[in-house]
Amino acid sequence: MKTLKLLTIGILFLNLFAFTACSDDDEMDAPMDIVETAIATDNLSTLVDALTQANLVSTLQGDGPFTVFAPTNDAFQALLDSNSDWNSLSDIDNATLANVLKFHVIAADVLAADLTDSYVTSLATGPNDEQIVIQIDVTGGVKFNGSANPITTDITTTNGTVHIIDEVMLPPSVVNLALNNPIFSTLVAALTRSDHTTDYVSILSGDGPFTVFAPTNDAFQALLDSNTDWSSLDDIPLGTLEAVLNYHVVSGANVQSSQLTDDQEVTSLGGMLTINLSDGAKIETTSSQSVDIILTDAQGANGVVHVVDEVLIP
Repeated sequence: MKTLKLLTIGILFLNLFAFTACSDDDEMDAPMDIVETAIATDNLSTLVDALTQANLVSTLQGDGPFTVFAPTNDAFQALLDSNSDWNSLSDIDNATLANVLKFHVIAADVLAADLTDSYVTSLATGPNDEQIVIQIDVTGGVKFNGSANPITTDITTTNGTVHIIDEVMLPPSVVNLALNNPIFSTLVAALTRSDHTTDYVSILSGDGPFTVFAPTNDAFQALLDSNTDWSSLDDIPLGTLEAVLNYHVVSGANVQSSQLTDDQEVTSLGGMLTINLSDGAKIETTSSQSVDIILTDAQGANGVVHVVDEVLIP
């Protein structure tokens, strides 16, 4: 009888141990949300601290779905090292930090295989509370916002997907939107020509807001091809080039496509533009051009960029 009792106790003990071990394993294997995933990842501890400081933990524990581009600890250290006033996260004001962190979040579940050359809307906001875009470039290797590289992709959570990246991305100005996108390399060259009397980069990096109609490289090539004396941007007289560049910039307004109306007159730094929506979105110039707007609402931190397929001539 004593042997039987000991055997029974032993079986109960083993069953209890098995139940406890099973419970622990289930807990370890339990799905985690985005914040829990970051907490469980050593290389994302600074991100967790940043989310806590900026009061965004509850946001990223919401239903989502979200896609988070998660900067590593080294990426955050590089951000702090970039500003002599920043020795720790606490030196960054919470509003700035929150908007920077929101710039790493998309309100959709986006896997690596879904990425294409495009602009996607982040949770960060610019003028008029418009949502700032992240540029995705998959040509020749994936980059985000012009320079951030993926380290680990497609980490699945209960409320979205995490991609770990090597840089803290800063919401871009309209200048950065041009610099980051290779289709605007000729526009950048035009804005930075060494003999300018106007410092376009400094002006367009200011508070704004600005609305910029940005011609593609092909648009600038067509402009050069239109004059046999022009083989490169340097052949365009400075006065002509500055008048043309001014004609593409509206200062003091962040005009999204939803705010454009048919026959609307828009005053740029170089003269009047007229919006024609009768057959797609077009811009009518004072030189009788009818120019297509081929991409709208690339929203930056200090303004919005709309892409046009011709250089606007005043």
